[in-house]
Amino acid sequence: MTKYEDLIKQRKKKSTSLEAIFRKYKMSVSDVKNIQEEIENVKKEADRLMMKKLAEIEDLKNKIADLEESVKSKDYFERPDYKFLVDENLDLRRRITELEQEVLETKADNTKMARQVDDQISQLRRAGLI
Repeated sequence: MTKYEDLIKQRKKKSTSLEAIFRKYKMSVSDVKNIQEEIENVKKEADRLMMKKLAEIEDLKNKIADLEESVKSKDYFERPDYKFLVDENLDLRRRITELEQEVLETKADNTKMARQVDDQISQLRRAGLI
């Protein structure tokens, strides 16, 4: 039994005395009965909704279990070929990233060297050697 079902049973066992309410709030017995009926209706509705949600939770748990079972049954996750291909793909992606980084560094170095060559040519021109 779940804790919610226990709460529902406890709530049903616990009843409020009409006389105690009547004395405390100085109300008529009919008003107290109406309020108590309304409270009981709200409790019943809350219990009904709670039980409905518990049923939905159970359904979802069953669906999750079914999905987990179907994932385990997929043999391509367990086949060595598939694992090899996934690992190989990851390795290739890493290598591509390294090579792209290397290309960017090479372009930056080429730009620096081009500036240095331009500066040296400019110095030689100013010196009148070219």
